[in-house]
Amino acid sequence: MNERIAQYREKLSQYWNQFSKKQKIMLISTVSFIVIAIIVLTMQFSKKEYEVAFRDLNSSDAAGIINHLESQGISYRLSPDGTSISVPSTDSTRVQIDVGSQGIIQNGTIGLETFEQNASAIGMTDNEFEVKYVNALNGEVERMLEKMNGIKDATVLLNLPKESVFATTADREKASASVVLQFKPGYLPNQEAIDSYYNLVKTSVPNLPIENITITNDEVELLATAKGGQGGLIGKVEENFALQKKFDKDVRQNVQQFLSQYMGPNKVNVLVVSKLNFDQIQSKENIVKPVDEEEMKGIEISVQEIQKNYSGTGSPTGGVAGTGEEEVPGYPSDSANGETKSEESSSTINYDVNRITRDIVASPYTVKDLTINVSVEPPAGQSNLDEATRGAIENILVNIVRASVADSGVTYTDDELAKKVSVVSQVVNVKTEENTKTLLSQPLMWGIGIAALALLAGGAFFFIRRRKQQQDLLEEDIPLPPTTEFPSINLESVTNESQVRKQLETLAKKKPDEFVNLLRTWLAEE
Repeated sequence: MNERIAQYREKLSQYWNQFSKKQKIMLISTVSFIVIAIIVLTMQFSKKEYEVAFRDLNSSDAAGIINHLESQGISYRLSPDGTSISVPSTDSTRVQIDVGSQGIIQNGTIGLETFEQNASAIGMTDNEFEVKYVNALNGEVERMLEKMNGIKDATVLLNLPKESVFATTADREKASASVVLQFKPGYLPNQEAIDSYYNLVKTSVPNLPIENITITNDEVELLATAKGGQGGLIGKVEENFALQKKFDKDVRQNVQQFLSQYMGPNKVNVLVVSKLNFDQIQSKENIVKPVDEEEMKGIEISVQEIQKNYSGTGSPTGGVAGTGEEEVPGYPSDSANGETKSEESSSTINYDVNRITRDIVASPYTVKDLTINVSVEPPAGQSNLDEATRGAIENILVNIVRASVADSGVTYTDDELAKKVSVVSQVVNVKTEENTKTLLSQPLMWGIGIAALALLAGGAFFFIRRRKQQQDLLEEDIPLPPTTEFPSINLESVTNESQVRKQLETLAKKKPDEFVNLLRTWLAEE
């Protein structure tokens, strides 16, 4: 067995000695790189990557999640402050869904589920029910507030009045609420968000007016608009100011882009000053109009006609006889002779007209006033604009102003519109030749600099390459010292003569030079 191992070692040594020094270094480097790559890849693929699945937890929620993960056999990592839990990336989504479906995260609050979890077979007293109901309602309001954007934590304390069967709706006591909010770093609520907090608390608790709600943060009280909060007004003013700036910018860009097509780029400068009307007017109109406007008549919806006729002889019984001064004219007299006739007719017609009701909401953001000032650089060789060009530009600006203020409710004359525009000439105090020279010399200077850098880089490259070639030639010309070759046969580990003979024959066939050196060595020793 030892002889076989020695043979393998000898063959391996012979095979290794066939390589040059550079080949040995390359082989060792390649094998080392492959081994290191296999080790790194194995460690990388076998390593578990953890991802933060739950953050900003309180102690009770963190304990509940840890118990759930341990029961499921899922590895986890708890942050040093105990507010974040990380799980393997492959299981992160599944764990979040599982924990969320079981309702483990309660943010330290007690909701309406307490009635199901702590239900007693014998029931509960009225006082116990009231305490649990108030706590559960506090917790539900806190959860809804914490789901809103920017809120990190919420604490709610509700005061619900006791119900009485003898108190009327007007005499019933009102509920009250105190809320403390903690916002996320960098978040500042606007007035609309503050009003939404008040409305959420108001609609969640019965018989709770806004004036009985107090919401504060770590510093000050947050006031709703109904309680005198001015955040809404400030936000509206900022919005109106931004809209006016945008309108001025759009008009300026449109005018400058249009005029630059004719006067050239960078030769037109525009200044726009506007005044917008942000008033929103609501009005209601009740209009009654006849159907037939020519005859001012409506449409007939019902007609009633009544006719009565009477004829006979003699005088009727009763009444005052005669037609004297004290009698009723046309009343039958007391004479029994002659014929009596009477006729009565009446007609009733009901007309209907057109009734029109309009609820009009006038849109804000109308342009009340607009002024456009334009400065134009005159063409080359001119110090001022000619009258034809100036007049054309003024006509364009007047048309823009007229179209913009059409809905302002004020009718402007042509002279008044002409005063709202102005066109001036702007002369650049730089000579044309100097300007052209500057424009041409700058690219030329850049080109010269780039060419110089390229030449320097090329010269340095060729110089280094030439020097390296000279060093290689010098190394090749220097004769190397002769190396002493030693026989590769190992006679110490060989005990049998047949094996010695066989190795000598193999050495004489494959490496005759080593065999000759071996014989010389033996002869010298003898």
